[in-house]
Amino acid sequence: MTKRDLLLTGAAVIGSSWLFQLWRSRSTDSTSTDSTPTDSAIAVDLTKATKKYQIMKTEDEWKQILTPEQFRVLRKHGTERSFSSPLDKEYSKGTYNCAGCDQPLFTSDTKFNSRTGWPSFFQPIEGAIATTTDTSLFMKRIEVHCSRCGGHLGHVFDDGPKPTGQRYCMNGVSLKFIPA
Repeated sequence: MTKRDLLLTGAAVIGSSWLFQLWRSRSTDSTSTDSTPTDSAIAVDLTKATKKYQIMKTEDEWKQILTPEQFRVLRKHGTERSFSSPLDKEYSKGTYNCAGCDQPLFTSDTKFNSRTGWPSFFQPIEGAIATTTDTSLFMKRIEVHCSRCGGHLGHVFDDGPKPTGQRYCMNGVSLKFIPA
């Protein structure tokens, strides 16, 4: 097998997996009966899984208060396009709250430019987030959720700056900036 054949086969497998998971997440939007969160970030239906969170809403209630893009990211575990959020370059003093429930999540003192195209922080406000293991797309990542409403915020990686060494890579559409 040539290097080109190997690369084409790998791309086909990854693309097929991504399309299957996208199809699966869309087909479970209104038909999921699972009442507990799963490890697969895309397959989780937070409409049913939020029983462990303080703020619980039906899918229709979330759709009434969120924009379509916020709903896709916060409730369906989507990802916004990199470099599309104005919050990526926001460096004013203030707090970054959950766009779903307004809980304070990060402060501007912990924000840094990761050059990834998403707002990044090295530390959340204590107790503000919850995490789960995300094994979608042939990777194992730590998914970050709002601890109050369960909204999907992004992922955390171990390649951040000191003092924590962590990079909380957040979807800007999941956040609301409140100036100090």
